[in-house]
Amino acid sequence: MFLLGLAGLLTRRNLIFTLMCVEVMLNASGLAFVAAGSRWGQVDGQVMFLFIVAMAAAEVSVGLAMVLQFHREHPTLDSDAGDEMRG
Repeated sequence: MFLLGLAGLLTRRNLIFTLMCVEVMLNASGLAFVAAGSRWGQVDGQVMFLFIVAMAAAEVSVGLAMVLQFHREHPTLDSDAGDEMRG
């Protein structure tokens, strides 16, 4: 699941799709923490998953605000259009 998100992140140029791929990667890492915690009989994996969910919620709010600002300046959501912002 993590590799699927990474492949989507590296191949797509749409900013919304990029944010969705980052979310898939975060969920995959959370699933790995929960599975490892279940395997060893500890709740540490579930605690880490709660931190990952909180971080993902913050990432979504900041990321969508940045996408809206980018869309106001450029009529497209293509991430290559942001090259002119350098400098």
